[in-house]
Amino acid sequence: MLRTRRSRTLAVSTAVLLSLAATGCSKSAGGSDTAGSGSSAKAAAPITLAGSVTFNQANLAKLDAALKSALAGKDLSKVDIAMVVNVAADYWKAGQVGFLKGCSDLGIAKSKCTYFAPPNGKLTEQNSELETLRSQGVTGYSISAIDPTSAAGTIHTDVQKGISVLAIDSPLPGTDAASLYLGTPNYTAGFQAGTAMKQVLGGKGKVAILVGSLTASNATQRIAGFEAALKGTKITVAQKVNDDLQASTATSDAETILANNPDVNGLYGVYSYDGPALAQAVTSAGKTASVHIVSDDSDAQTLKFIKSGVISGTVVQMPYQQGYTGAYILAAEKVLGKDKTMALVKPYLEKDGSTLSSGVGLVTKSDLGAYQSLESQLGIG
Repeated sequence: MLRTRRSRTLAVSTAVLLSLAATGCSKSAGGSDTAGSGSSAKAAAPITLAGSVTFNQANLAKLDAALKSALAGKDLSKVDIAMVVNVAADYWKAGQVGFLKGCSDLGIAKSKCTYFAPPNGKLTEQNSELETLRSQGVTGYSISAIDPTSAAGTIHTDVQKGISVLAIDSPLPGTDAASLYLGTPNYTAGFQAGTAMKQVLGGKGKVAILVGSLTASNATQRIAGFEAALKGTKITVAQKVNDDLQASTATSDAETILANNPDVNGLYGVYSYDGPALAQAVTSAGKTASVHIVSDDSDAQTLKFIKSGVISGTVVQMPYQQGYTGAYILAAEKVLGKDKTMALVKPYLEKDGSTLSSGVGLVTKSDLGAYQSLESQLGIG
């Protein structure tokens, strides 16, 4: 269990994000801009890939302010909240920083804000932590469920006991936590990844998809969006492979795919560790000039591969805000009640009436400096 605190001002991050949003889209070279490729294959012609670093920060800042105002003068001493994610990946460090900063800004004691990431991404680890939190009197938790189906019973029991449960990162349809999801609209994120792949492949080719789960809502929705973006092109999806939340498995799977399918010229990595894993496989195979990678999320290694050109682009979200706003919502539900909290949240929901978007963007080579500056401002670089 990690219990640390980092201090940065949300106002600074808001200004940076809005400034980036105002600049609109930028351009960068595609995956043919490689360094150190041992490939003897003819390099693909440079393809311009449009990138953008825009999020939903303006709306979330307004919501945070409304929740904080509603909580002003209230007793928060009984608030005991947690953020439980699905794997101990670099991606979630931003969420941890945001969650603990949100607790700090609300004046919630450090001992009453728990962050937990399963070391090995195992369901048993996540379930064990939930049992521990329950025994310690947690009043609410946000969760990126490893297995939404198996989590349904646990969530139902917790909600019946008065514990607030907030879905983050991946929605929880069919559960007692289905009414509110804080995270990226995953279909939209997948569509953006598919659009990027369509651009770098010039509308034709064969793609393999690698992902940590073929059943989690965030995965299925992203893949659906990705495939929708490819419709009408000459790009086909050759394989969809489950790497079981293991980066090493993703690398070996990608190596096998490239060895057995020489006509595969595109790889889509859906989970945060997949981008670096696929980049390693492509580099080892000497195919950095002929195989294009589009990934999700912004692990440090992913950004390094963006800089070198091995990864053409990565679809990014805002786990920081999932943590920060998540802390505000969980505290409000304990102090104000769910109905009053949802009344404050409702104006900021997407058209589906349940998604509170933390934003989505696309980082390419030319956007990298601006994005890393943003990370530094948030204290997550």
